[in-house]
Amino acid sequence: MQQRTIGTRTVSAIGLGGMPMSIEGRPDESRSVATIHAALDAGVTLIDTADAYHRDAGEVGHNEELIARALRSWGGDASEVLVATKGGHLRPGDGSWTQDGHPEHLKAAAKASAQRLGVEAIGLYQFHRPDPAVPYADSIGALVELLDEGVIVQAGISNADVAQIDEANEVLGGRLASVQNQFSPAFRSSLDELEHCASLGIAFLPWSPLGGIAKAADVGSAHAAFGRVAERHGVSPQQVTLAWELALAPVVVPIPGASRPASTQDSARAADLTLTADELAELSAR
Repeated sequence: MQQRTIGTRTVSAIGLGGMPMSIEGRPDESRSVATIHAALDAGVTLIDTADAYHRDAGEVGHNEELIARALRSWGGDASEVLVATKGGHLRPGDGSWTQDGHPEHLKAAAKASAQRLGVEAIGLYQFHRPDPAVPYADSIGALVELLDEGVIVQAGISNADVAQIDEANEVLGGRLASVQNQFSPAFRSSLDELEHCASLGIAFLPWSPLGGIAKAADVGSAHAAFGRVAERHGVSPQQVTLAWELALAPVVVPIPGASRPASTQDSARAADLTLTADELAELSAR
């Protein structure tokens, strides 16, 4: 599989987003573990999670623990897999989302995530979402402390604009490894952030790269160009979508969510799909 770089780590060009396996409508654990194993067997070496990927109150870190169990039971070399997790976004258990960007919370959350993942240091830890009640530099300062203490190996941010990317990178002393923003055929407003990351050599990880859990299956019909190109290649529109995103910049690493082995295997094949310049122009047109 084609590879990309996140900071100091080389990873697969397509990652796996773990959220669908832990929130509302999640599958049973055996199917989730099979999905993770299928991704790993297909060459995926980046798995994205967060402490907030859970459904009910009292199960913070559900997805982190699920991923840790799946890695322990996998027959391959789990040390080659980069598990990226996030903190600062919370789910009280009623379906809502809240923020807590206070440094004390982020430092405690990172240490708890490391324990759930069963690692001495988290490979990539990302500030999940800006907290309007906390100065952004203060939240990023917590990542600096976590790096310096060895709790995390690399630091990233999520749901950030261009100014926040620059501020985070400055506070981190040029050590910002990744930016994880929403980006898909239906949501292209993060293109400025994608291009800015490309100019800085910072990995850009599109979340919901197929349009979200409820819309991923319809990407080919909702966006006709993707369906047409998929038909020409004899592949799924989802593969075309991910291949298009990869072609936008060498720093892009999409992280499609999955809850079935077949879907994650299909996504992984996008890393080896080559689109022509004319096809890329067709897909990029609005």
